[in-house]
Amino acid sequence: MDKMDERLIAALRHDGRASLSELALELNLSRTTVRSRIERLQQRGVILGFTVVLKEDSLRDPVRGLMMIGIEGRGTERVIRLLHGLPEVRAVHSTNGRWDLIVELGTETLEALDTALGKIRRFDGISTSETSLLLSTRKAT
Repeated sequence: MDKMDERLIAALRHDGRASLSELALELNLSRTTVRSRIERLQQRGVILGFTVVLKEDSLRDPVRGLMMIGIEGRGTERVIRLLHGLPEVRAVHSTNGRWDLIVELGTETLEALDTALGKIRRFDGISTSETSLLLSTRKAT
């Protein structure tokens, strides 16, 4: 992947519905070149697909947070199973360093987030945690 491919991907991330003509004009390439580059990126698995972000998606979780969790002993798999059972949990990530897991949470209210955090903190095996609220998203993939 060269610099032009990177510019093309950036343009598609900005506006995934941009026409080949618009992309060609922005990148100073021909429509045929833009089309062949997109096809090549798809064939190589760099571009896996295109999607739509709905307003409703951004409104679903007005309160979002990241909870970093430290786990005692070998209870990680059990804690992950318990986390998967909570409707407020959007994703669970294993990590290295100080924390064993990072959990993405989403709720309608701060009170609901506080309740979810309390439930999680009471899971057997969780030794420590730290939570940060997500205030805004500057870039999403």
